[in-house]
Order: sequence, then structure tokens, then C-alpha cells
Amino acid sequence: MSTSLLVSNIKNLILTEDSPRNSPLRGADLAHLPSIKNAFLLVENQRIKDFGPMKNCPERADRTIDATGRIVLPAWVDSHTHLVFAKTREDEWVNRIKGMSYEEIANRGGGILNSAKRLQETPEDMLFEQALGRLEEIKNYGTGAIEIKSGYGLTVESELKMLRVIRRLKESNEMGIKATFLGAHSVPMEYRNGNRQGYIDLIINEMLPQIAGEGLADYIDVFCEKVAFSVSETEQIMEAGARYDLKPKIHVNQFYCLGGIAAAVKHGAISVDHLEVVDDSDVEALKNGETIATLLPSAPFFLNDHIPPARKLIDAGLPVALATDFNPGTSPSGRMPFVLSLACIQMKMLPEEAINASTLNGAFALEWADEYGSIARGKAANFILTKEVPSVAYLPYAFGSDWVKRVFIKGKES
Repeated sequence: MSTSLLVSNIKNLILTEDSPRNSPLRGADLAHLPSIKNAFLLVENQRIKDFGPMKNCPERADRTIDATGRIVLPAWVDSHTHLVFAKTREDEWVNRIKGMSYEEIANRGGGILNSAKRLQETPEDMLFEQALGRLEEIKNYGTGAIEIKSGYGLTVESELKMLRVIRRLKESNEMGIKATFLGAHSVPMEYRNGNRQGYIDLIINEMLPQIAGEGLADYIDVFCEKVAFSVSETEQIMEAGARYDLKPKIHVNQFYCLGGIAAAVKHGAISVDHLEVVDDSDVEALKNGETIATLLPSAPFFLNDHIPPARKLIDAGLPVALATDFNPGTSPSGRMPFVLSLACIQMKMLPEEAINASTLNGAFALEWADEYGSIARGKAANFILTKEVPSVAYLPYAFGSDWVKRVFIKGKES
């Protein structure tokens, strides 16, 4: 049976598209935020049926919401998270306050290896219930589509367990979810003394065939960094993933410039994520491809580390997305509105740029821009209705305020 929802008298309906884009926003276009003042939005059968100025508003619908004084914008698309994990790591956070570095903690068996040990010990059903709670929490912040990575398993059994949890989340939820296989998140301790290739072989010869056989992943990822995998190791794993039609989305340049961005672009990566440090050769490499630069400002905020050079990337005409990096070690929050605030305050992005990067470009970073990321006819009706706010700029400006009033996923209030 057809059902309809009409949101009327919208103060400002933002990020509207009459004709959906086929490529991400880049450079100066990122600051353009199309909008309609005094607008309506019509939803029918979970999808956006129509929108426009109030003078063209339909007379009736099955349900009507008066949005006087409120803004409506697309729900966030969080294209980089580690939402499935077993335990938090506040003890390591305290150690960093005392002066230990991320690298020192990792080399002592902490960090990712700490999370892996705890996850290996946790039953699948418990992991699912914990992750489902986090998913419900981030919905309330306005997130309507998300990517979730494995990578805290680091054994065949536990990586598969994580990816099966993600599949269960997909099946139990209206939110759009994509899964990324990140078996190459860290080298387990037992492989570190002269047998790194043994773990890479385990990823390639045992994990990947089972993951592909069960259809558990949409993408493949590698943590390309001094504490994790080299550029050549990253390329080896990307090439293996390609044999199973898993496109790469790569962790790179979080702490060092190693040449991983150029390698990722060469292998057709959908995105390169982190980019806290970027040199001129990295920018040139990105100019030579279609890879999206996904910035995760809450991670360096939490680590008190280098701030991603958003302006350098945007001014070079590159596509930029924003995501939370929600994880227990370096970004224990899935609150996208705070990511917007950090992007503006610390990375000098304009509010319009931050909103576009968190919605439409985030959707492109998941190859989902035909479904999410803007207010366009035919797309999923995923949108945020704010409280009464003075302007669009107020959204990232009010970093401590909960200005999200209601969130709709496929036309249903979450």
C-alpha cells in the first residue's frame, strides 16, 4: 500500500539536486550548496518523490510535518568506520596523556592488537548486540548510510566473525551499510619476527577466498603505515583483492608520507583515508586519478596529532569527503556533526564544504551517490530535520549543541 509523508514550510531545504551528479564535488564546487527557502519535501514509498518551493506544495499526504523555522538536509554518509569492536581502550588514552605515543603503544602489543585479542574472545552474538547499539546511537546523530570495516580479528575465524556481524547489521537495519575487509590492519605479534609474509599469505590464500565465497565484503582495505604494512605489501594485498573484485579503500598517510597514495591511485582505489600528512607528490598523484580524499578529523583531534590539510587538497581541485573513523582507539565517537565542526574549526573548511563532504561526497566514497547523499527525486528518503536554527553555518558553529531534532531513514523516523 502506498504511503506518503509531506514535510512543509521548510525554512531551508539544502543540498537539492534536480539532476543527480555522476562525479563527486571537487575544488570550488565543494562550496556550492544548492538550496530552496520556504520549501516542501514529499516522500512516497521510502523514496523522495518531489520537492520544491511552497507555492508548488501538494495539498495532501498520508502524514504531514510542519517544519517552520527548521532546516532539512540529507542524512550523513559516514564512509569510514570501525563500528564493530569488543572493548573500549580508555586505558591507552590515559597512557597517551602521560606521554606515550601511538607507535609506542602499538609496538608493545597495544592498539589494534589489543582490540584484536578482545574481539577474538568475544562471541559473535555479543559483538552484534554491541554494534547494533552503536548503530542506533549514530542514527540519532543523523547518519543514514555507513561503511564498517573488519580488522580487529586478524585470524581467519575472527575476521569472518566480524564480517558476518556486519552482514547481520545490514539484514536487521534500514540504514545503508557497506562492508570492508581490513585483515591487513596490523601484523599479529606471532608473525612479526621474520614471517610478515606468512600473515600476508594467510590474508590472500585463506581469508580472501572464504570472504569472497560468502559475499561478505564490498571493499578491501590495508593500513599502509610504518606501524603496519609497507607500500609494496599494500600493493600485493590490493592486487589479491582485485582478483575477487574487491576495490580498495586504503588507510594511508596517517603519520608518514610513504608513497601509499600513489600506489592506491595506481590500483584504482575508491578512496584514500586519513591524510593527516600530505606532500606535493601525494597531491599530484591524486590529480592523476579519480580517488577521493577522505579526511577523518576526529582521529587527529583525539590523538592531538597533525591536522589534515583540507585546504591544500580542496584548492588543488580534488574531491574531499569527511567521515568519523569511529573506533575504540583513536576516534571513539560516531558523531558526524562534531566532525563537521572540526573540519571548519581546525581544517578551515567552509560550512558548505563540510556539509557536502559529509553527505554527497561521502556517498561517492561508497559508490552510493545514486541512492544517498542529496535531496533528489528517486533517492532514498534519508534526511535530518533540525531544531529551529538561525542558519546553515550554525550547524558546525554550535559544536556543543544537539541541533538534530528528527532523523528519517527511508522515510521512517529512526
